[in-house]
Amino acid sequence: MSEPLNTLSVGTDGPRVAFLHGLFGQGRNWAQIAKAIAGPDGAAARCLLVDLPDHGRSPWSDELSYRGYADAVAATLEAQAPGEPWVVVGHSLGGKVAMVLALTYPDVVASLVVVDIAPTGYGSLDRFTGYIDEMLRLPLDELTTRADAEERFDEPDPGVKAFLLQNLRRHGSEWSWQVNLDLVAADADRGSGSRIAGFPDLGDATWDGPVVWLAGGESEYVRDEDVPAMRALFPRTRLVRVNGAAHWVHTDAPGVVVETLRRVLGSLPGPDAG
Repeated sequence: MSEPLNTLSVGTDGPRVAFLHGLFGQGRNWAQIAKAIAGPDGAAARCLLVDLPDHGRSPWSDELSYRGYADAVAATLEAQAPGEPWVVVGHSLGGKVAMVLALTYPDVVASLVVVDIAPTGYGSLDRFTGYIDEMLRLPLDELTTRADAEERFDEPDPGVKAFLLQNLRRHGSEWSWQVNLDLVAADADRGSGSRIAGFPDLGDATWDGPVVWLAGGESEYVRDEDVPAMRALFPRTRLVRVNGAAHWVHTDAPGVVVETLRRVLGSLPGPDAG
């Protein structure tokens, strides 16, 4: 992917932290967490909120590929700070991208924080097909206002509805999805062959840097049987189950996520170390 990914910077000094969002998300979903760890003067961390390919304001790709996404993220981080390692935080889809990034570009990553996802296949995108179908059903050529879109969009959970409709953009009188919805829908149609639901085979690659694995206590995305696979790829994994949090751990328990990231930043070697 030749075009650079869209990013938003928060903070002006300190260690570099990159945030990777989940499916249908965008970098700014992590804005409040980034502001908290950057501190009021922006000197505690330099955060980069990344729109993954096919999401937000980043360019679209021709096929969904975790390796391709990791390539694009690596190029973006290298362009921002050549030769500097990053703390990489990834949720769900972004968590898998973060894992592949560490396994394929080990020198780019100083520390990894994976949020509620495992390096395993989840079978299919069945849990998302209702959302995809509803997004495809929305008559974009008939919409007049965002309120009109909200009224027509059939999703009972207001939080989920707001999350999905953040992808709706207006250009003059025309509405469009900023997420590459057709590509996601095509991947969902692959059933158990979904690339998003799966995890790529990277051979015997491992990464021996520090990993914090934050799992929602009320989520089913990270199971006990997933732990051996995570530790086989990332031997220095520390698993933390966050009580009361579901899949969106950073939304349900932001204080826990902020404190975890502060500890990760505090454990990094100083500039004169090594």
